[in-house]
Amino acid sequence: MRMKVLVVLSAGLVAALAIAVSSCTEAPPAGAPPAGRPNILLIVADDLGDSDIGSFGGEIATPALDRLAEVGLRLSNFHVLPSCSPTRSVLMSGTDNHVAGMGTMGEVLTPEMEGRPGYEGYLNFQVAALPEVMRAGGYRTYMSGKWHLGYEEETGPFARGFEESFALVPGGGSHWNDRRPLSPPQTMLYRRNGQVVEELPEDFYSTTYYTDRMLQFIEQSQEDDRPFFAYLSYTAPHDPLHAPKEYIDKYRGRYDQGWEVLREERLRTLKDLGIVPEDVVAFPWLDSVEAWDEMPEEERQMAARDMEVYAAMIDYMDEQIQRVFDYLKEVGEYDNTMIIFFSDNGANGHPQTAYPGQTEEHMGSFDNSLENRGLRNSFIEPGPGWSQASMAPSRMFKAFTAEGGIRTPFLVKLPGEMPNAGTMNHSFFHVRDIMPTILDIAGLEHPTEIDGREILPMHGSSVLDLFAGNVEAPSAEVGRVGYELFGLKAFFDGDWKILSMPPPFGPGGWELFNLREDPAEVNDLSAEYPDRLAEMIALWEQYKEANGVLDVEFALGQ
Repeated sequence: MRMKVLVVLSAGLVAALAIAVSSCTEAPPAGAPPAGRPNILLIVADDLGDSDIGSFGGEIATPALDRLAEVGLRLSNFHVLPSCSPTRSVLMSGTDNHVAGMGTMGEVLTPEMEGRPGYEGYLNFQVAALPEVMRAGGYRTYMSGKWHLGYEEETGPFARGFEESFALVPGGGSHWNDRRPLSPPQTMLYRRNGQVVEELPEDFYSTTYYTDRMLQFIEQSQEDDRPFFAYLSYTAPHDPLHAPKEYIDKYRGRYDQGWEVLREERLRTLKDLGIVPEDVVAFPWLDSVEAWDEMPEEERQMAARDMEVYAAMIDYMDEQIQRVFDYLKEVGEYDNTMIIFFSDNGANGHPQTAYPGQTEEHMGSFDNSLENRGLRNSFIEPGPGWSQASMAPSRMFKAFTAEGGIRTPFLVKLPGEMPNAGTMNHSFFHVRDIMPTILDIAGLEHPTEIDGREILPMHGSSVLDLFAGNVEAPSAEVGRVGYELFGLKAFFDGDWKILSMPPPFGPGGWELFNLREDPAEVNDLSAEYPDRLAEMIALWEQYKEANGVLDVEFALGQ
């Protein structure tokens, strides 16, 4: 069965110095940092699918991240927002995106949203940005990569607490130095410590350059005894898909059998790893995904190349992450560093036409021949076929509040040796819990005011005990999370989820799912459990009221 879907929208997460850890003769508890506060390395991929890395079922070479999984913890039930800047607003604030200023993406603000609190289109000033709190608490603060939380200098990373930053300001664009944007209205603006970068090196490639800058930032402070908070925010594997040719060649022929075969391979591995139940049924293929065997040979070659480039981007990113790990080990900081890795949303199944202001002239200006796909002056994307494979067995992909848009892989390594190293936890937790957890391990309190402005409290909770293996599951409150983006809605309460997506993406009303038994959201239980459905709808209405969520209709595909 195939569901017909036309997809057009896409785009593209204390004030005082902390009290020093008291010395004692007893060994610290499991998961606790050694004497002195730990470094924090936060690595975020862009549009990476849930099953793309090896430790989460993928065939792509990711030895650095796979090794991180061996010495750390995998969490299979981590959730983000459906799109990049809303996720990043929650990551950087610990609050709901409607509170932090990204009730919708800045690129798609509608007249009814303009001037409304929580819909500023940038990380607003009623929340404390994570780097502001870390810096006030005595941490060195570094950022390299994608920001996407404010276009102006006063809303950029340098103004919001990063003392060293090299930032791509908007949501994406060319990974080379030509600065070709996603669509004509957009500009590929880079800033270095708030100042516009006028020229990029001739050999610029985003993943390499972001890594180089981060290593530079960390290295220059080695004589400083303060710990660092480093945010390494890659744009891989966001479209346009670009990678060095030798890495593309590495995957030549790997995907010639098509997306149906790849999804079956991934799903089999996910079951073997225990990430999904053995009897799980994948969400049906969308009507927009053509059967591989029915496609003309030339189209199959083009599509296979697209996935080869996508895999190459992830492979290369993993190699660059290894450079950072190697350097931390070389200078003796790796063991005292908390490392977190995840993706900002699900894989991107949308076409080039998705970007606001897109034109046929812009799309037609690229050389997307088979020989040039993935190289300079090309613009290709994974599309719905490969994205459904990357999000196996989930429903939909990026931009949707279905599981395919909001479930991503999560890895964490705590300082020291972890007693639960190499294991996997299936407890639900959310991107809003990352900031409270980082403040917890750093020994910092969330401020009530910063730089003279009053600050709203965080919504998330620390899950440090979960990471350390001290508890099997966090509190029930961690599992209660509401969603609204682009008019698509959801609410989680533990294993239960309600979902509302208008036709053609859903039935138009609320659906009810038990995700432990049905992570692919295939079996709607609303008729079977009407009381449970009513309870959760009431919880979503409370969420809507508490967070200033507007009633907006946003039809994807129009």
